[in-house]
Amino acid sequence: MEFSPAPFFEDVAGGPAGGSAHWLTTQDGKRIRIAHWLPEGDAHGTVMLFPGRTEYIEKYGNAAKEFVSRSFASLSVDWRGQGLADRLLPDVRIGHVERFTDYQHDVRATLDLARQLNLPKPWYVIGHSMGGAIGMRAVLEGADFAASAFTGPMWGIYFSPIMKPLSQLTAYWGPRLGLGEKTPPTTSLDSYVLSQPFEGNVLTRDRDMYQMMRDQLVAHPELALGAPSTIWLREALDECTWLMEQTAPDNPTLTFLGSHEQIVDRKAIRARMANWPSGTLVEIPDGEHEVLMEAPEVRGPVFDQLAAHFLTAQILSEKETVMSS
Repeated sequence: MEFSPAPFFEDVAGGPAGGSAHWLTTQDGKRIRIAHWLPEGDAHGTVMLFPGRTEYIEKYGNAAKEFVSRSFASLSVDWRGQGLADRLLPDVRIGHVERFTDYQHDVRATLDLARQLNLPKPWYVIGHSMGGAIGMRAVLEGADFAASAFTGPMWGIYFSPIMKPLSQLTAYWGPRLGLGEKTPPTTSLDSYVLSQPFEGNVLTRDRDMYQMMRDQLVAHPELALGAPSTIWLREALDECTWLMEQTAPDNPTLTFLGSHEQIVDRKAIRARMANWPSGTLVEIPDGEHEVLMEAPEVRGPVFDQLAAHFLTAQILSEKETVMSS
């Protein structure tokens, strides 16, 4: 698989020094963008950050810095339909995918690039929000991750009691009525962080991190994304149903859930983790959707726990290798 240099907005990423981005083309012909960072000296492995819907690699510059400071390499990806990856509709403000499983083409291309770049092993995955659904399917399908972690994973989507029937009606009848590439009612084509002031936002309680998100999109508006298409909504709901029906994979996992989570379904996360034998659920008091972007006193311990989780998985993997040799 060929890859080439891609733009990387280091001016707003706030990541560690030495980051670089690459273009690559998936098996089904979509161009995506990937960035990676390496620590100085030996690495404990590589943490692959799978972003949520509307996100982009620069948003995870701070997370990469946290992991590089703990001697992990880091990688993140612009999924198809967002960031600088190929947008899939004429109106580029709409998030879209034809089939949710198409994101697995992006995962496979990401892993192929990691092999070509010889990124240090073991490899680990952190799936945030929509990236949590993508990451869980990847683990279920045997991706080479020694351990996994999730933050506010989209294993169900939260709707208020009033909006739930309307959203399901839109998701399943909209495409049949020729409205599949339109956005659901009550949604907006504007970027959430640019249209929603810090007060009352459902992403983070840290004003500085929220301002960082706004500054990134003001400086580089081409990264912004608005509401999803009704086809995306249908596909996402079907994927969540499928994921919840599966037996938990034999992969050690650590999942974080903010107690004030209002974007994904808290009940689904708790139910999934209650049936994950090698999994641990940590609930963050007063946390919102993005626990990796909460206040320093909150996110610091989260990164510490993630690093310890991955190091433990590495030690167990090394012991199993010795015992089997």
